[in-house]
Amino acid sequence: MIKFIALEDLLPIRNQVLREGRLTPDECRFPSDTLDSIFHLGYYVGDELATIASFHQNGYGDFEGLGYQLRGMATIEKYRGMGFGNQLLNFAIVYLRGQKVNYLWCNARKVALQFYHNTGFEIISDEFEVPGIGPHHVMYVKIQ
Repeated sequence: MIKFIALEDLLPIRNQVLREGRLTPDECRFPSDTLDSIFHLGYYVGDELATIASFHQNGYGDFEGLGYQLRGMATIEKYRGMGFGNQLLNFAIVYLRGQKVNYLWCNARKVALQFYHNTGFEIISDEFEVPGIGPHHVMYVKIQ
């Protein structure tokens, strides 16, 4: 089941999956977490939070229309490959379409490029390095 969730609910997974458990949950807060436009989604398996993602209004480059950025998408190890991330991302795209958002973009880790590509995203940047995290590309999907 996909739900809108509170920031505090997803911080442990951000730390575990995206920062390899090296930080405290509080250190896994993004500056964008304080924006009025942000919302967080979680995919639950029973009572267990399996997949998370955060979305906030943020245009990219000279792209026209209303843009949102996806940040902090992660699935805990035991639930990877089960399609939960795909379902969560598709739910978000349908929700954002209803909010009249034109496109969604993200800084995708190189290891996740195929996942995003399979969900309709395309690479729109050269590879770049995020210090301490690794190689990334900007990816984009048109919503409307």
